[in-house]
Amino acid sequence: MTDQTLRQHLRALLQGKGAHMSFEDAIANFPENLINVQLPHVPYTFWHLVEHMRIAQWDILEYIRSPQHISPEWPTGYWPAKDAQADIAQWLDTIRRFRDDLNALEAMLADPSVDLLAPIPHGYDGHTILREILLVADHNAYHTGELAILRQVAQGWSSK
Repeated sequence: MTDQTLRQHLRALLQGKGAHMSFEDAIANFPENLINVQLPHVPYTFWHLVEHMRIAQWDILEYIRSPQHISPEWPTGYWPAKDAQADIAQWLDTIRRFRDDLNALEAMLADPSVDLLAPIPHGYDGHTILREILLVADHNAYHTGELAILRQVAQGWSSK
């Protein structure tokens, strides 16, 4: 496998192309009235979940980019406050910021000068950009599936 092929596969994985629903499909035409809904036995709302995905992805991106980056406290720093609610503008801002950070990760993949296998100089235990990209893709796929299933339970898909 060539380096370019690996980068193409990783980009497709980040975009949710393959074995699971994409983030874009999971949020498409999302009902505004569900943004702050907390389903029974689920400790967070739909917005909390998407904001969690955004925070985690942002943290990994900044970990790659900046030796000065300090990650949020685990686990509370990766989730909004339990009682926090979003209006439509905040929901759309969370999505925009998620997309922006995903695009930044994809730009790294598109740059052949970025060595995916080299240890991140300020990273832990030989972490590489490849490892971090796979971590983002895995985390996003997990929670995108969760988002889609919860949306189904909340009857949030159009019956068209």
